[in-house]
Amino acid sequence: MPNPLRSLFAAPLLRRIGFHARRISSQMDRHFFTSLLTAVIGFVVVASLGVTLLEDGKQTLAGFGSSFYWAITTVIGSGDPSYVNSPGGWAIGWFLAFFGVAIVAAMTGAVVGFVIDFLLKEGQGMGAAGYRDHIVVCGWNTTARDLIEELKGDEFTTKVVLLHDAERNPAGDGVYFVRGDITSTDDLERTGLREAHAVIVFPADRSNEADMRSILAVMAIESIAPGVRTVVEANNPAHVDHFRRANADEILVTSRLASRLLARSALYPGLSELVTDIVSGGEGSELYRVALPDSYVGLSIDELSSKLRGEHHATLLAVTRDGRSLTNPPTDFRLTPGDDAVVVAKDLGELRPLELQHE
Repeated sequence: MPNPLRSLFAAPLLRRIGFHARRISSQMDRHFFTSLLTAVIGFVVVASLGVTLLEDGKQTLAGFGSSFYWAITTVIGSGDPSYVNSPGGWAIGWFLAFFGVAIVAAMTGAVVGFVIDFLLKEGQGMGAAGYRDHIVVCGWNTTARDLIEELKGDEFTTKVVLLHDAERNPAGDGVYFVRGDITSTDDLERTGLREAHAVIVFPADRSNEADMRSILAVMAIESIAPGVRTVVEANNPAHVDHFRRANADEILVTSRLASRLLARSALYPGLSELVTDIVSGGEGSELYRVALPDSYVGLSIDELSSKLRGEHHATLLAVTRDGRSLTNPPTDFRLTPGDDAVVVAKDLGELRPLELQHE
């Protein structure tokens, strides 16, 4: 059973506030605040001692304790004025009240300053996402723009965090913006990379230099969160081996994919529209990777296809086992624990989307 208190402190807003609080505290002069706190406590103790000596019947240890409590409550604005009767006691009480107003004003100013700093830094992309199980997009180009629009239209409400070096958020509302360098480990940390569902790296342009920068970004990502799935868009097919050596999980060469799809469409008319419809959200059938119930273990490929079609109105495309997709397994193929399926369906219905696990 989840801990409600732990869930509360795991809320993205509280995690962002905590990030800014740690950032501000690291920039403060702690010696100054320690000295100030010591001076405040010393002043309250001296005032308590003065009231104890000036007021009749309070020259005891218990009287000093009562005077100390009265001094503290007077500073915070809730002290009892009838506690003192001598002119000296009144003077100390007035001074404590004035001192308390200054302290409250300082505390109010500190809180207001923190809120303004929080809002400004968040608006400039200088905050930290604070999400869990989200998708991190590193870099910005037309493909990244189309991807975010696709994710916004998907039926899953996965949070998206964009890391890009720009003054404003190019992705618009609904995407948390982190301004920074995709190769910087500090900036990657602010995206919540360690707790992300996946990260997608896009080249800034179509040059080889952009691919080299993407490789550096993948290396930085793997050094921080090797368990998070990394998907990369590559410009040059010759760089695929470099991305693999950097431990990218999936590499998509968009030019190669487009050329192959165009070639198939030239041979078999209508394929491009079919593929586009399957992989895009919105109306029509879409591509899903789903977890299979334990009761399906042991089924043949024909039995699985029949069950998915009859019970879930889904068409089986492939079975994934140990990271490999089997698109046309033999007739004697049997499902084993851990297998999942790639299907085409209008919606998931009662099927459960596959949850990628990462450390």
